[in-house]
Amino acid sequence: MAKEERKMSRSEFEDLQKELHYLETVRADEVTEQIKEARSFGDLSENSEYDEAKNEEAKLYAKIAEIKYDLAHAVLIEDDLEAEAEGRVGLKCTVTVLDLSTDEEEVYYVTGSKEANPLEGKISDDSPFGRAIVGKVAGDIATIESINGKYDIKILSVERKNRD
Repeated sequence: MAKEERKMSRSEFEDLQKELHYLETVRADEVTEQIKEARSFGDLSENSEYDEAKNEEAKLYAKIAEIKYDLAHAVLIEDDLEAEAEGRVGLKCTVTVLDLSTDEEEVYYVTGSKEANPLEGKISDDSPFGRAIVGKVAGDIATIESINGKYDIKILSVERKNRD
């Protein structure tokens, strides 16, 4: 089985490391205190505070495991100065496209799969749409293969700027 990769920038990787450190130290201590306090209320079988604290502990450990997994499978994507100079689509690009079948303009921000959110216009470079446009420059035509069939788009502009 192929190793699953999590593409991310160095800053995203460092942000995850900071979040992990916070969760494993400060937040873990807070949850431990919640559990201790809830235990002091007596009978655990009817103690909603204890149940709530244990649920919070489970969520915390799940989040820690998720971040550790992402960090272990991280593939750092450095900003490619050559691609930027050439105006090619890549990670952290804002791309304006024209759907040639509907004549509608759309704007997308290209991210790694973890940050993707199509409803916010953030598309993964590993999605069918992302794979079709990565490496293209303004003026290029790309064919997108979707579950509804193929359609063509024209790249109108490529900008490198962060969007959060």
